[in-house]
Amino acid sequence: NNISGINTASPDFIKEFQNCSLIATAVGPTNLPIIASSLAYAINVRRKLLLTEPFNIIACENSLNASTALKKAIMAHLCEEGIAFLEQYCGFPNAVVDRIVPPVTFNNILDVAVERYYEWNVEKSGFRGEIPKIPGLTLVDKLDAYLERKLFTLNSGHAICAYLGYLSGFQTIDAAIKNQEIFDVVSGAMQESGEALIRKFSFDPIKHSDYINSILERFRNPYLLDDVVRVCREPLRKLSSHDRLIKPLKACSSYNLFSRNIIIGIAAALNYDNPEDSQSREMQTLLRNYGVRRTLSHISGLSENSKEAISIEKAYYSMKKYKNIIFA
Repeated sequence: NNISGINTASPDFIKEFQNCSLIATAVGPTNLPIIASSLAYAINVRRKLLLTEPFNIIACENSLNASTALKKAIMAHLCEEGIAFLEQYCGFPNAVVDRIVPPVTFNNILDVAVERYYEWNVEKSGFRGEIPKIPGLTLVDKLDAYLERKLFTLNSGHAICAYLGYLSGFQTIDAAIKNQEIFDVVSGAMQESGEALIRKFSFDPIKHSDYINSILERFRNPYLLDDVVRVCREPLRKLSSHDRLIKPLKACSSYNLFSRNIIIGIAAALNYDNPEDSQSREMQTLLRNYGVRRTLSHISGLSENSKEAISIEKAYYSMKKYKNIIFA
């Protein structure tokens, strides 16, 4: 009810944009540059019509500071006047979204299955004009803590479970997490990154432990049918410097904390060899041509000679040798 669909490349989108106060995206972080040109064109139309009512764009994507990234992509399509208009009248509050949406098929193609759990935390300071009151939207003063809590815990654990599950032949996350060896690594990685979060943001250790347990319970949900390959996709992005595997590792290193399980997860990601995934193919080509540590340095920015890179290389070859998740 009360839903309509508009193609962003159509004139109807421009008309809608003139009257809206809020746009939220859910297109995937790699697709933000694709929609940026349409948004920039619409912003220019709004400027030329002298429409100075403040409006806001929230990129509800599974990545850090996605709204800021979208803003930069839009600005690349604007002239100086357009950029000045955007800075004055358009807000780009960053957000943390957390809800698993499995690829369940229904008779009605518009129906979507989601888990009951959700979080939508949006930074208060990023808004322009009056902040809309939206059920489920939680305004926060400092988003960094929520961003990293999700990245280090849900996103990191999800990815590690998927990569280990893929290597072990599991099809879904709930099947993978039932394996005791995988569970121990995933839970251990969350606890390792949690120690870094507790030190950095002064999180309550008991509450953070409860948060970890709630995520493990979400992974066990058999009704989500959370496909391992879906979670594994785009390994180059997930192994990048500021994403869910390398950033927790670096945080642990900065506090001189134990990170064995995170290292195992990174090694599993490097072992993700899926011919149907373009990023996996690219990664495997790099590994064949340059070896583990040089490839890892190229993808993640880790020093080739760091103790973390050496440990990851050792775990990588241990997995290669045994064809499963037996670790040295």
